[in-house]
Amino acid sequence: MTVTRFAPSPNGPLHLGHAYSAIVAHDLAREAHDPGADDPGAEAGGRFLLRIEDIDGARSRPELAEEFRRDLEWLGLEWEETPAQSARLADYARAAERLRSDGLLYACSCTRAEIAEHAASIGPEGPVYGGRCRREGPVEGRPVAWRLDVAKAMAEAMERTGPLTWTDALTGEQAARPDLLGDVVLVRKDEPASYHLAATLDDAADGVTLVTRGQDLFNASHVHRLLQALLGLPEPRWHHHPLLLDASGTKLAKRRNSPSLADRRERGEDGRLLAAQLRLQRLPAGISLGSP
Repeated sequence: MTVTRFAPSPNGPLHLGHAYSAIVAHDLAREAHDPGADDPGAEAGGRFLLRIEDIDGARSRPELAEEFRRDLEWLGLEWEETPAQSARLADYARAAERLRSDGLLYACSCTRAEIAEHAASIGPEGPVYGGRCRREGPVEGRPVAWRLDVAKAMAEAMERTGPLTWTDALTGEQAARPDLLGDVVLVRKDEPASYHLAATLDDAADGVTLVTRGQDLFNASHVHRLLQALLGLPEPRWHHHPLLLDASGTKLAKRRNSPSLADRRERGEDGRLLAAQLRLQRLPAGISLGSP
């Protein structure tokens, strides 16, 4: 059975890009066979989950979660809700401690300015951490984050499982390259877990078989596949769909004040009609779909 999820963070209202992502995940669960099913007679359809990713500190606004539910209902989507991330802090702590005890995490006190100054390279998501704290240790008195020693972690994972690969439904099999992002943070200075650790654990706990999300998170999947191997978690498939872009060719984003679904809903727009148009890729003026 195909199990997908939509996992918004309540740090701003949902916009058309979120609507498109939710519809893609919903429809893949409702209409498609599990791409990995061995039994050709397996039951079509599946489960579409909603998970609220609410551990973004003061930026998380609990009242927005209810707005998200209204938005999804307005679009005509049906879902099952799983525990929010704030209910899973103990799980994140246990996983981090396991990786720490295996010698795969190290403390880092570097600031963003120091990371940019001493970057090893510029990767797909910006400056790649140069390993300063791994070599010299953190600065005493500063708060620390915990980073994954990717080279050491890859060596250990490959010793256990052999070469690491993962499969995207649109682009096929990928060799895992977490080094593209460098030694990523798994436990943030100010939060119990980073996106990489929390989302990987959540997807496993929720039984997600097809991780459906935007292309902007394609490279994160290299790291998530490594974490699955290290923590003995099941391996899903991935589906990284194209992004909706504004007139400048930039992805829609909360921080750029993209028009919200709540505003459209409150103006009396027909959400089911909007969902049907998004399915057909009939987009509002000034909005386009990026390349697959």
